[in-house]
Amino acid sequence: MLSSILSCALVGIEGSIVEVEVDISNGLPSFSLVGLPDIAVKESKERVYSAIKNNGFKYPMKHITVNLAPADLKKEGPAYDLPIAIGILSASGQIQSDQLNTTAFLGELSLNGDIRPIDGVLSMSMELHKNGIKNLILPEENSLEASLVEGINILPAKHIVQAINHLTHQETINPLSSNIDSYFSKNLSYNIDLDEVKGQESVKRALEIAAAGAHNLIMIGPPGSGKTMLAQRLPTILPNMTTEEALQVTKIYSIAGLLADSTPLVTNRPFRAPHHTISSISLVGGGRIPKPGEISLSHLGVLFLDELPEFQKNALEVLRQPLEDKKVTISRVSATLSYPANFMLIASMNPCPCGYYGDQSRQCSCTDRQIHNYLSRISGPLLDRIDIHTEVKATKYEHLKGDKKSESSEEIRKRVNQAREIQLNRYKGKKILFNSHLSPRDIKKYCHLGREENALMESAFNNLKLSGRAYHKILKLARTIADLDNKDDINIYHLSEAIQYRNLDRKFWS
Repeated sequence: MLSSILSCALVGIEGSIVEVEVDISNGLPSFSLVGLPDIAVKESKERVYSAIKNNGFKYPMKHITVNLAPADLKKEGPAYDLPIAIGILSASGQIQSDQLNTTAFLGELSLNGDIRPIDGVLSMSMELHKNGIKNLILPEENSLEASLVEGINILPAKHIVQAINHLTHQETINPLSSNIDSYFSKNLSYNIDLDEVKGQESVKRALEIAAAGAHNLIMIGPPGSGKTMLAQRLPTILPNMTTEEALQVTKIYSIAGLLADSTPLVTNRPFRAPHHTISSISLVGGGRIPKPGEISLSHLGVLFLDELPEFQKNALEVLRQPLEDKKVTISRVSATLSYPANFMLIASMNPCPCGYYGDQSRQCSCTDRQIHNYLSRISGPLLDRIDIHTEVKATKYEHLKGDKKSESSEEIRKRVNQAREIQLNRYKGKKILFNSHLSPRDIKKYCHLGREENALMESAFNNLKLSGRAYHKILKLARTIADLDNKDDINIYHLSEAIQYRNLDRKFWS
């Protein structure tokens, strides 16, 4: 007999419908699994056999052929255990149900029939819903995540017998539903705040602009000046995520297996801070079984690279294309996958190996050659892709001992959210989330300069020997500064502030 059970696979961060076809015919007892299965899928034979046998069902001692269609799509992971087991029981006549044509199945089986959680459920449930599937039986631990998709009945099951009893109407699994808005209603709270940083008001201003427009930023200063402390507090002023953004980020974290059981939806913008020993594969993604890297885990959030020159040069260079394309493409023999990588790059570094080049309070002990070799670890093309270059000076004693209260993260975040709302309204209907995402054509439309502003821009372009990319970044930066000022037009003081954020690369790299 032949049966057909619906399931789903992952291609990058998107789902793809898989039809699990099971044929049982006379012949010597055997189990054939076809359809480009990986090792984890092939090993399902033993798990399925034990789960069926240990729960009072008969495992057919005949020739069993399982085909995972489409046959040219690589199948990975243990998610097909449950649909294969249901397919075998259906093809052998032990299950007869009118729900099999409208129900999809996902889940790994233990030897005693427990249904274990899998990764990537959100992407799969989205794809199943898009293809008109009405019901989805899946592990109970994945049910909250899957219930974020409206329009499909999420049926959580702990054990294969529970799933079978539901199909045969011996037991009813109640559909699980959740309200996405309830996850956003919780107030954001952090244990750290920008008002804890004494002084450094100019750097805080740069962070505010970066947060409002999703601009890349690099901080250059001596050790102990507060670069890492400032970067760690950037999430406290990042703009609120929209529902669409939260779902995009959650899909990535689900595939990477990084979702907490109690938090099925990522509502805070990601902040990733990998160590400088990270490899290029871990940074951009890949591996034998491709997985998202740190730049994809930072999607719509922040990737913080502390001590930038200490990172491997080849790891830094692979960032160049994702910074422009907002995605990373990984090519393998079996498939080519794309992961989103629309992130803010925040970096910090010392100006020289000892850290005190250009510092007024301490003498630099490095030779010119040492300084040149240190700074040359960061290529010009990578530096050119960073919008804001800001110097972090050593904190003065009077700032540390003073009781002067600086602005809290909450106050700054209000301005950032207002600028974010201006951008969302301006770019409604377009695939633009922040000012930093503007294309050259969009810049011409939304970053118009008057006569005085054009004269200043021309002077800066020639005197600072800027590239075409730097020119566009200054205009996008000026657009964000104007939004923070709640101005429709870019004025001379908006442009002047944007230009001064490009001066430091001439001071340290010229």
